[in-house]
Amino acid sequence: MTQALQRIRLSVAWVMVVILLAACSGASNQPIRDFQLQTPRPFGYVIGDTIRHRILIETRSGMALERSSLPAHGRLNRWLQLNDVSVTEQDSDGGKHYQIDLLYQQFYAPLEVKELRIPAFNLRFQQHGQTLEQPVAAWAFTVAPLRELVVRQDQHGEYMRPDQAPPMLDDQTIVMRMSISLVIALGIALRLVWLYGYLPGLPQRRVFKRTQRKLQNIELQQLPQALSSMHAAFNILHGKPVFLHRLADFYQNHPEYRHVADELVWFFDYSNRYFFGDASTMPQENDLQKIKTLCLHCREIERGSR
Repeated sequence: MTQALQRIRLSVAWVMVVILLAACSGASNQPIRDFQLQTPRPFGYVIGDTIRHRILIETRSGMALERSSLPAHGRLNRWLQLNDVSVTEQDSDGGKHYQIDLLYQQFYAPLEVKELRIPAFNLRFQQHGQTLEQPVAAWAFTVAPLRELVVRQDQHGEYMRPDQAPPMLDDQTIVMRMSISLVIALGIALRLVWLYGYLPGLPQRRVFKRTQRKLQNIELQQLPQALSSMHAAFNILHGKPVFLHRLADFYQNHPEYRHVADELVWFFDYSNRYFFGDASTMPQENDLQKIKTLCLHCREIERGSR
């Protein structure tokens, strides 16, 4: 009983070995490991359209594609033409990987929807002096006429259906950004107009600008002109003469000039001593520079930058 069981087990083992060897030998004898024909949609073509096919092939070692087996450029029949054939070859797992791109163009003008076929062909491979073939099946697709067979007419003549109108772009974002840009530009313009005193009803903001230009080229011997120009600027700004003992009234109407209160007190005190004091007061170069600095600070206040 035991010997019979051992013989059965031995027979089963031999059968399994034979099956495995057969499977391995069958796999090794396949010349082409993988073959794919990639095609586009098979419908919706009209006269003049191009159709691209791609063939992907994996071969075992020693297999070489015969380039002469590829379809030739040019007209294949009365309505089909092959415009381009390109082959890319790469080494892959001991074999070869081929990528074949075919660009067809059809010139069939049907009167109604019609099915056509791109013809089949065989690819040939060489292996140790032997020739092997791989068929590429025909590919069917449909073509449609450019216009209807029975042409309708109305009072304006021949009726033609227009192309579908393109979809409208969403311009809300563009309009919003443009509006924001316009608001910012308008705000900047109003700010500049306000700074330079061009708005009606606002005080002029060019008083010390003109005075600053006058003081640029004044030298120490022209100190009386510098003092007079500054007095004229304060009088124009205040609308009436400004004196040292009336600075409080000036600050009430122009509080922004309190930032230079110390400089204003020095200026009016110095002007009083220069014009109405004793002749022993001699002007110094630093005095003229302090007057120009005061004018600069007043110009900055006038512009709103101080």
